[in-house]
Amino acid sequence: MTIKPLEDRVVIKNVEAEETTKSGIILTGSAKEKPQVAEVVKVGPGGVVDGNEVKMYVKEGQKVLTSKYSGTEVKIDGEEYTIVRQSDILAIVEE
Repeated sequence: MTIKPLEDRVVIKNVEAEETTKSGIILTGSAKEKPQVAEVVKVGPGGVVDGNEVKMYVKEGQKVLTSKYSGTEVKIDGEEYTIVRQSDILAIVEE
């Protein structure tokens, strides 16, 4: 099964958070927060949303930062995805 987002929506998949900090501190399960870095899986076509023209700036394969509790979580074929609006994406992560 595949997901095809509509309008200004983007399908993302969370990237696993690191278990240790850069200084070498190992994080326990309770110290970890929901990861905010995600990889873009699919991008909607954009178009007119709520009367405004929306141009899509993100592309498949990019890593992005999202709002902490944004989007709708879905599980398809055993994989967990989140569907967000492009406006819920805060930044593109460049490496």
